Amino acid sequence: MSEQILDKSPGMLGLFGKAALGTIPVLSTLPVIGATRAPDVSDEVLVLKDVTVDADRLIAYSNVCGFTVLETLPVTYPHMLAFPLHLKLMTEPTFPFPAIGMVHIYNKITVHRPLQASETFEIRVHAEPLVDHPRGKAATVVTKVLVDGKAVWEEISTNLRIGRSNDGATAPSVDSAAELPFAAEWKLPADLGRRYAAVSGDYNPIHIHALSAKAFGFKSAIAHGMWTKARCLAQLEPELPGAYSVEVAFKRPVLLPATVAFSESAADDGIAFGVKDARKGTQHLDGRVSF
Repeated sequence: MSEQILDKSPGMLGLFGKAALGTIPVLSTLPVIGATRAPDVSDEVLVLKDVTVDADRLIAYSNVCGFTVLETLPVTYPHMLAFPLHLKLMTEPTFPFPAIGMVHIYNKITVHRPLQASETFEIRVHAEPLVDHPRGKAATVVTKVLVDGKAVWEEISTNLRIGRSNDGATAPSVDSAAELPFAAEWKLPADLGRRYAAVSGDYNPIHIHALSAKAFGFKSAIAHGMWTKARCLAQLEPELPGAYSVEVAFKRPVLLPATVAFSESAADDGIAFGVKDARKGTQHLDGRVSF
């Protein structure tokens, strides 16, 4: 794999502007935006070195997601640090699909040890070759966070490009959490997407406002999938060991505002958990922590 070493984290607003232009048919014919998209992902690795944590941003992130502010990072925090690299990768002409319009369907994080907020990281991001999905094509972005050359945190994040059906193809999944015992209820305000975006930089228009979300086929703004995962792990925070993996399958979007029910069931080898609509019972997320 070839490496592209970045001198700073890419600017998110510019990348989202580029991503939005790629959804406009006339403008998307321009080569700089994506007319010459490759049939599959490139083998390039984006590398960002000497990454440090901003204390104020860490506090704001912890508050919006429900984590306790500690000297160790919330398990999902490195995803936020890496997401500008994800978006840069997905807005290059060498990426086969427009970034906006893909659906985040699966995410798995492996924590090898707790990350300290005072540490300096190296972040490495690349995409795996496309695979068939029952509803189209799936693209997985792989992230590694290293300290002193050793991987301490890893993530695989899978996005679906809906298209032609593929009989016999499989999709990443997690055991259903629909029947797990109720543990908590959360009321999610209409501006949750804007609040999370202000901290994370993820200004995808489907999360920001009902009007912009409707342009992409949603009845209202939807909660960020990674906020939902983070909120679940904040709920489970006292039960988590120093090293573990946590995977989630995003089932249906959470339309804001919403009231959702969190459920969980603990065992010796891990914790099963889920999120569903508190009134309708619609399943939004199936999750599992493995010790």
